Amino acid sequence: MTHPFHPLKGRRFTLLVHARNWGEDRAYFYDDDGQLKSLPASWTSLGGVDPFRILSAGRAFFRPAELLKLADLLAELQERPGKPGVGGGDGV
Repeated sequence: MTHPFHPLKGRRFTLLVHARNWGEDRAYFYDDDGQLKSLPASWTSLGGVDPFRILSAGRAFFRPAELLKLADLLAELQERPGKPGVGGGDGV
């Protein structure tokens, strides 16, 4: 497990299957209790090193694509009429 915030970071598991499922690459393994688990492969050593993480060297929390999605979401929320505190409403 290589994801920096996952509670199992640093743990090693035997890979059962590496497959594309639910629209992403997944890593399947058995946990300590023998339960089948899966995680995004990018959270493991299968995902390799994220070039953005290397280049940003911890200085950026979001990738550009994530920021663009956030900007789109905020623009959509501002366009909704009658929502208090989110554009179009009276904020009361």
